[in-house]
Amino acid sequence: MSTHAKRERLLLADLLEGAGPDAPTLCGGWATRDLAAHVVVRERRADAAGGLVLKPLAGRLERVQREFAAKPYDELLRLVRTGPPRFSPYALKQVDEAANTVEFFVHSEDVRRARADWAPRELDPVFSDVLWSRLEKMARLLGRRSPVGLVLRRPDGRTVVAHRGTPVVTVTGEPGELLLFAFGRQAVADTELDGDKDAVAKALEAKLGL
Repeated sequence: MSTHAKRERLLLADLLEGAGPDAPTLCGGWATRDLAAHVVVRERRADAAGGLVLKPLAGRLERVQREFAAKPYDELLRLVRTGPPRFSPYALKQVDEAANTVEFFVHSEDVRRARADWAPRELDPVFSDVLWSRLEKMARLLGRRSPVGLVLRRPDGRTVVAHRGTPVVTVTGEPGELLLFAFGRQAVADTELDGDKDAVAKALEAKLGL
């Protein structure tokens, strides 16, 4: 596993362990047990994980994920930490880095920011740039359902357009916060929004993300 993805994986596992199996997360009704099961199924059950993108397979994915969620929590955490088996595409370093760095970062914040006493995580500049690079590539996909024009801007002025349209809302924040905003976690993202009042309200309520 590559450096960023491996670090984020272990951090996520630690947060899941610290929260316990029944803590809330920011993932639509999932408890920490469900989130851990999602991570494991995504990497270990390709026959079911296709349901993440293919609606005809969604029922199978839900059944398999429930089966994994019923496992002892310690076992789930062990599977999260050890990562995918050798035959999984996710075992390839390039795939792991490309597919899991953002995945695990967002899910770590799903656990962290579901708590009442959460505090923003300080990211090193290198990792912030990695997240920004990923956001530049994913912005149009993540912002495709925005009802207003959406521009994401770093404090240094670098921008990426997530959705073309008018009126325009500009969202300013550090790369990690912008990424969370674009993944539909607007309510907990530490960002500043600039634009027409009604347009800002629509941006905050938009169903962003994959």
